[in-house]
Amino acid sequence: MIQEKQKGGGLSRRDFMKATGMVLVAGVVLRGGPALANKSAVRIVAPETAAAGEEITIELHVSHKGNNFFHYTEWVYIQINNEEVRRWTYGARNKPESEDFVVTLRHTLTEAIEIKAAANCNMHGSAGPAQARVALQ
Repeated sequence: MIQEKQKGGGLSRRDFMKATGMVLVAGVVLRGGPALANKSAVRIVAPETAAAGEEITIELHVSHKGNNFFHYTEWVYIQINNEEVRRWTYGARNKPESEDFVVTLRHTLTEAIEIKAAANCNMHGSAGPAQARVALQ
């Protein structure tokens, strides 16, 4: 299928691109989705209930396949009761430490809260916001 270039003995650019495309398509078909990348996603881990005045820890578990110099999670935010309380921003020189990482926030409850969080890939976007609630005991 891949033919050598007549004069130079190497692959022509066209044949190389065809072969590369076939490998990528095979990865998509065999794995059921993109072989190398996806949208950034967040999963929230927080207690379901806590007492008024109690400090809780909220963990945002972020996942994104394919972090590299050109392609990475560029930001993660958390909102509490519709107000953004923290944003983590990343770039080519300060990428997240891995494809799956956790950021945390400490919050003292004064009322029941609704948490909303999202992450965004600089090339593919966001899988959408995650939501959670912490009720008062």
